[in-house]
Formats: sequence, structure tokens, C-alpha cells
Amino acid sequence: MLKKFLITSFLITIFSINSHAAGTDDGSSKVKSDYDKAVSLIKQAKKYEKKGKNEKANKRYEKAQKLLVISNKKKPLQANTLNYLGFTTRKLGDYENGEKYYLLGLEIDPNHKGINEYLGELYVVTNRIDLAKERLNVLANCNCEEYGELKEIIDGTKQSKY
Repeated sequence: MLKKFLITSFLITIFSINSHAAGTDDGSSKVKSDYDKAVSLIKQAKKYEKKGKNEKANKRYEKAQKLLVISNKKKPLQANTLNYLGFTTRKLGDYENGEKYYLLGLEIDPNHKGINEYLGELYVVTNRIDLAKERLNVLANCNCEEYGELKEIIDGTKQSKY
């Protein structure tokens, strides 16, 4: 009886090691979320823009935007998702809907640095400097690069990349 038990235990151990080595998922591999894929695409798009390859950049922004919409459906009302939805929408030339995403994001997180900076830039581009200054005031005490970026854009010492 003991012999059968030891043999059975040995075989179970051997088979579990082999199946593990054959590529079973041990939980350490991580599937990228739609949000993470979108952020990756946005980073690629920004690189293409710097090289002047705007058509390739826009394709990445479009793909990212679609993934962000899916992400927002799965996990609604996440400030970071709404920030990037606003960003991609604005990058694709739809300032009105980009602004809506930003404002919705600010309802969730009024001090979100990215949203305040990007919304401020949108306000500068659409000639609403007073509203851009309001966004700058929100960032005034954050000691962050977003404040400096927006301030330079409002002051006209730097042109918005977006």
C-alpha cells in the first residue's frame, strides 16, 4: 500500500513538473489590458509625430482611442482613461469631444495633473486663455512639470505640441 502511494505521488510530481515545463500558465505571465495597449500606441504615435510622420501617428491615435473606449466600457469613469480619451480625441482634431472627456475626468479627479495640463493646452489652442489660466492655477502647488509646460504655453514662450 505504501509502495503504491509513493509511486502514485512520484508520478503526479513528475507529470506536474513536465506539464509546467511545457508552458502551462503559472500566473506570472500578464495579459496587457486595453488601457495598457492604448498607452503604448500613444507613445508610439508621439514618436512618429516627432519624426513628422503624422499619418502613422494618427493611425496609432485612432487605434488607441478605440481601445480606450473599450476600456472605459469595462471600467467606467477612470480619470486616467478619460485623460487619454480626451488626448486622443483632441489629437484627431475633435476638440469639442476631447474637452468633454477632460471635463468628465475632472469631475472624478479635479486635481489630475495630466487632465489639467492637456485641457489648459486645449483652451490655449481654442483661444480661451482665461480658462487655461484656471487650469494653471489648479496646478500651481503641484511642483510638477505639467505646471511648467502649461505656463510656458500660456505665456507664449513654448508652442503646444498638441
